[in-house]
Amino acid sequence: MTRSAAPTFASLLQDFFLQHLRSQKGASPRTIESYRDTFRLLLAYAQKRLKRSPVDLRLCDLDAPLLLGFLDHLEKDRGNSVRTRNVRLTAVRSFLHYAALREVTQLPVLQRSLSIPMKRYDKPMLGFLSREEMEAVLDAPDRSTWSGARDHVLLSVLYNTGARVSEIIGLNVDDVDLDRGRSIRVLAKGRKLRSIPLWKSTAVLLKSWLERRVAGSRDPVFPNRRGERMTRSGVEKRLRVAIRSSTAKCPSLARRRISPHTLRHTTAMHLLQAGVDLSSIALWLGHVNPSTTHAYVEADLAMKERTLQKIAPPTTRSRRFHATDQLLAFLDRL
Repeated sequence: MTRSAAPTFASLLQDFFLQHLRSQKGASPRTIESYRDTFRLLLAYAQKRLKRSPVDLRLCDLDAPLLLGFLDHLEKDRGNSVRTRNVRLTAVRSFLHYAALREVTQLPVLQRSLSIPMKRYDKPMLGFLSREEMEAVLDAPDRSTWSGARDHVLLSVLYNTGARVSEIIGLNVDDVDLDRGRSIRVLAKGRKLRSIPLWKSTAVLLKSWLERRVAGSRDPVFPNRRGERMTRSGVEKRLRVAIRSSTAKCPSLARRRISPHTLRHTTAMHLLQAGVDLSSIALWLGHVNPSTTHAYVEADLAMKERTLQKIAPPTTRSRRFHATDQLLAFLDRL
């Protein structure tokens, strides 16, 4: 009885994307895109390090030293954050678990690779814009141009809804309801549909924009110049343009590191400061775990200060410490 040939690395990777992720798990297009980008980076790194084309790579080449070198390359050479490094490692781990079931002879190598831990990091305080800064950004695009008109509506919808940038660039014309409920429908994480209401002013802007561009029901609401769906990097670029234009009116923006996700945090903080409860904000943002929303309370210093003002300070008198031991006295004099 002849044994069947072991699957190649190339065939395993193709099966992982086409069969495992897409057909078996039903992964969202955003997840597949993220995993795809991870392996593009990994294969380019492996090709440069091993002097071998990606199609000629073997499963055993993905050993722990190569993967550790790749993760180090992401942080030091590409300037990625620890969080991005961990996202890339999650994608590689998913493939290795799949490959281990298909090719058990490589299990010792794969187990060592799978033992690479996620890297711990200090979570920064959430960044958000004040109402004045947000208004300056929204007013920045030149609405006399096609791209400026689009950018103004795009940024207004991002701020109104607090949606993720992936949800907004995935928005189609038939996901917009301006007749009955003034809302948009987005495909959130976990392939969950979420409806988000719009202010009347945002609905008017969106209606005017859709009337300006004649499009089919499945066309993107926010296309690029070629009529194709905008990319995440495209939205980031247009936001940077708006911020540069708004710094004259609001100089504090020049010192800020602002991304589309900052607008999502801004929406949440403004809802919180307006007195909206955390459970409602969690539903608005589409948080799977409501505890995620508690980070906005941590970031709101004004709310903490109001809480502190409700508590009377202690009335005890402070006393200076006096050492009772010669050695302690010496240390106290240093």
